Amino acid sequence: MAEERTNLTPALQVGENGYKSGSNLEKVLRAGHFAVTGELGPPQGADPEVIRRKAHLLEGVTDAVNITDNQTAIVRMSSIASGVLAMSEGLEPVVQMTCRDRNRLAIQSDLLGAYALGMRNLLCLTGDHQSFGNHPTAKNVHDLDSVQLICMVKDMRDEARFQCGDEIKAMEPRFFIGAAANPFGDPFEFRHYRLAKKVTAGVDFIQTQLIYDIPRFREFMKRVVDMGLHEKVYILAGVGPLKSSGMARYMRDKVPGMIVRDEYVDRMRAALKGIPKEEKARRRKALRSTGIQICIEQIQELREIEGVAGVHIMAIEWEEAVRPIVEGAGLLPRPTDFLPSPTSPPGLGGIEGGRGGAGGGGQE
Repeated sequence: MAEERTNLTPALQVGENGYKSGSNLEKVLRAGHFAVTGELGPPQGADPEVIRRKAHLLEGVTDAVNITDNQTAIVRMSSIASGVLAMSEGLEPVVQMTCRDRNRLAIQSDLLGAYALGMRNLLCLTGDHQSFGNHPTAKNVHDLDSVQLICMVKDMRDEARFQCGDEIKAMEPRFFIGAAANPFGDPFEFRHYRLAKKVTAGVDFIQTQLIYDIPRFREFMKRVVDMGLHEKVYILAGVGPLKSSGMARYMRDKVPGMIVRDEYVDRMRAALKGIPKEEKARRRKALRSTGIQICIEQIQELREIEGVAGVHIMAIEWEEAVRPIVEGAGLLPRPTDFLPSPTSPPGLGGIEGGRGGAGGGGQE
């Protein structure tokens, strides 16, 4: 057993106030509320107003917002810098950190800096392969994989030590640690085991990839529940509004690891029935209204699945859709009535366990 540390930040020592990071997202989940997270994509430029504009659209409708890290392997504003801008506009960021672009020295350095700047949530990702982005000949790093990254971040937080074993001086970065999961990848029979590896590594919450096959996701969650993983980690189901029938068809036919049921494609196609092609604005409105309604219905169905602790709404470059989705799903206003720092909340077994409550970007 590791020797007990005495240099842990006093206000956040393990067992002293029950929180791992004290972030808003952690408090929402710990209190048993159905959580809502969103996503904010930084711009391919240095204009801070892009972040501020998107932040205004998400403020008050989410508990935290993912700040993506060069998503789709395209160069964008730093996720940490974008997170600082988002915080200045009232959002709580979930900073994404990919293994694609940094080695373990750079990752640990960035984590110290992110924590010093006020970040309290982290999403550990492998990252989309660079061949899909705008620098396909760039060299990836992958010094660590996402499971090893989770382990490293947990040790920095709970043991106050770097990956090499050296002691962290003065203050350890205490993040609420997240990761991604794809319930639909092949082989399906092993997806819950992949999740179990991340739980064992020390992840606190999971955001799944987009769900357009709820029966299949329900089967995935049954396997998760049968293993007891839902009692050890908060699972946020990934949803996203469809913009067009073409988008639905493309994801169904062309995107590996994604299953889109025909019923969604058919509904998006039916939204245009009776609207002439010349009436482009009306067609666009009908499509987007249908996409939002489908997303609302999905959330209502997902809330009934055992082990689902919340939803992660991915509406990149369509942040305007998030408020009507959250409102239509009956999830406004967002909770602020947190109990005093819980030392042993229901179902969590102290600060090392899983979730309590009523039920639950980039390559994982």
